[in-house]
Amino acid sequence: MKQRTILVLGTSGLIGRFVTDDLRVRGFRVVGLARSLSPAQKMSALDIELPILSLDASALARLLREHAVDVVVNCLGVLQDGPGSDTKAVHRDFVSRLLQAIAGSGRAIRLVHISIPGATDADRTAFATTKREAERLIGASGISHAILRPGFVVAPSAYGGSAMLRALAAFPLDLPAAEMATPFQPVAVDDISATIAWLAARDIDDPSVKAATWDLMQSQPITMAGVIKHFRLALGTAGWPAVAMPSFMLDLGARVGDLANHFGWMPPMRTTAIAELRRGVTGDPSTWIAATGIVPKTLRDAIGRHPATIQDKWFARLFLIKALVVASLVVFWLASGFIALFVSYRAAAAILSSHDFPPSLVDPITIGTSLMDMGIGVLIAFRRTAATGLVAGIITSLGYMLGAAILTPDLWIEPLGALVKTGPAIVLMLVALLMLDNR
Repeated sequence: MKQRTILVLGTSGLIGRFVTDDLRVRGFRVVGLARSLSPAQKMSALDIELPILSLDASALARLLREHAVDVVVNCLGVLQDGPGSDTKAVHRDFVSRLLQAIAGSGRAIRLVHISIPGATDADRTAFATTKREAERLIGASGISHAILRPGFVVAPSAYGGSAMLRALAAFPLDLPAAEMATPFQPVAVDDISATIAWLAARDIDDPSVKAATWDLMQSQPITMAGVIKHFRLALGTAGWPAVAMPSFMLDLGARVGDLANHFGWMPPMRTTAIAELRRGVTGDPSTWIAATGIVPKTLRDAIGRHPATIQDKWFARLFLIKALVVASLVVFWLASGFIALFVSYRAAAAILSSHDFPPSLVDPITIGTSLMDMGIGVLIAFRRTAATGLVAGIITSLGYMLGAAILTPDLWIEPLGALVKTGPAIVLMLVALLMLDNR
């Protein structure tokens, strides 16, 4: 059998990255495609950055022909509408163009599409309804396809919901009782990759997999509480008494997450995530197991039978703190500039006047530094400019410290120690800068 070429769309994501690397180990030629790849994700010359969602059907068909693609694995997905994220565009419109491209490529190609589990009558969010629309388009296309509906995906890496559960497991904090009791059947990402490998090895004309729709998850029923319990066993926090947060706090956190989403951040706790969590993760994997012979890993095997390493513990403990760090720095810079400009302007200007600054420079410097402080806060607030804002904040703080040492050294020994406290603020900005990466 000739070596099959697999095109993985969304190779920078949790599932896409693992599948790309695992299929290569299994001997397939895998082309990985993503809108953007971090330097660490460019594992091969076949890992390609392209504006996937802007490609029309003819460009996609040309891509399929150029790489002699036999199997397309679509791992693209977004949780919620926001800046740069459009559920309809990603889940439905792109799939429509992809189907046209496959039909017009002149090649016999199987499409493997990653969807979501659960009963269709329970679809309420734009995320779920657009995913189902894509399934219907694929089913009506006549193209050889397999729709995979994985449960809660457990992978060596963590992103989104899987990262949030690890973070909860690191602290003595539970979700409300109703959410903890929701069914939450997991699947190991290894089993998803094994399924795709099994499909890729099948002949395109094999009638048994001409149009398959499978739920991928372990057979044993389990709840959200059970999943978190297994993570706590690995992290060594299983013996801690946990406090359940009230439902209003969960809803409030989701609303705050939605607000952050408008600034370009993609926190796992948003209204769509909470709605899907309350819906639960259920399905019937029996058809998948019977067809492929794959025995799904248990949750214990998926998480690992060894204690969590120190990097696992650090990530879980810091994941929720990251949002607090960024938010506190935004407030710090905005408040600093606002107070100096609107609340205590005369006092701020008096500091310069008392140190023999030329009167003509006092107002411009006071106003300029206040506006600069608020500008830094705005830069940090937006995900795209956060790194620039943090670097600017560090440089500005160092400049304030150096300038004070030269021009107003007595400020270093003032009772409230304002300049002394600038040092820890610089360290906090450095920590935030080092934690900005999402993948």
